[in-house]
Amino acid sequence: MDIAVMGAGGVGGYFGGLLARAGHNVTFIARGAHLEAIRRDGLRVISGNDGDFTVAGNATDDPALAGPQELVLFTVKMYHNDDAIHAIAPLVGPDSIILTLQNGIDNGDRLAEVYDPERVMIGSAYLEGRISEPGVVTQGGPGAASFGERTPGITERGQRLLEVFQTANWRVELLENMTGMLWKKFAYLSGSAGVCAASGCMYGELRSIPETRAAIQAAIAEALAVGEASGAPLEPDSLEWSMNALDNFPATGMASLAKDFAEGRPVELEGLTGTVIRMGREYGVATPVNDALYAVLKPRANRIEAGYDSG
Repeated sequence: MDIAVMGAGGVGGYFGGLLARAGHNVTFIARGAHLEAIRRDGLRVISGNDGDFTVAGNATDDPALAGPQELVLFTVKMYHNDDAIHAIAPLVGPDSIILTLQNGIDNGDRLAEVYDPERVMIGSAYLEGRISEPGVVTQGGPGAASFGERTPGITERGQRLLEVFQTANWRVELLENMTGMLWKKFAYLSGSAGVCAASGCMYGELRSIPETRAAIQAAIAEALAVGEASGAPLEPDSLEWSMNALDNFPATGMASLAKDFAEGRPVELEGLTGTVIRMGREYGVATPVNDALYAVLKPRANRIEAGYDSG
């Protein structure tokens, strides 16, 4: 397949690297030192699942040079959505599929506002991944993904993509109710990551202190209540699944949101906690725990955005 990866960081670099290693024509859309290193030395992937491998440096910062693709993996951080959604226009032809593998809950909707909604599929990645140095991405954690249509059901194109992904050694599921799964992950991530970032503590500590565990569960429950009010096809085990995910996260691990705050990097606070609050107001659902987390984290996010906080 002709595949473009919009955002060659931990998620896009890892999954796109596997596709390139399997022989697909993958173009990485990157920038700066990362782009130059990929062009010069190829993209190196250091994976807990797949070892250490390097794929050819087919990379550019100009999507127009790549042209229309069969598949566009959309893996940018949510705070880049405004620019990146429009930037992929040269990659999107009449038969292209755009698959978002991002955190958050409304990325597919935002893509569907700009492109033919029938072109957009949604998914989620489960891994600890990042650019460790220019031209190098690392993968830890499960290194898995799930994807599906924006409305419940299994389609022929989904099954075709599943075969492509599995042949490339993705650990991946094609789900009938991907929207329900996205709400599970969004609720879990916004609640647990918000508390992790606010406390600066590891997951083993967070889940073992009764008061902190209760705060995480309450934040998750608020997000799920927002999803229910929106009419999303939530799955009945969403809260139980989220708490199991909390318990199975590496004890010494921290959410990427917390790591980004600690390192003074741009953060996805608005796409996570901020979105719970915004949608809660839209649908008349109270979100007091998320309100408090946002109030604690927002000043630090503002300092990072203004360049005052370097970690």
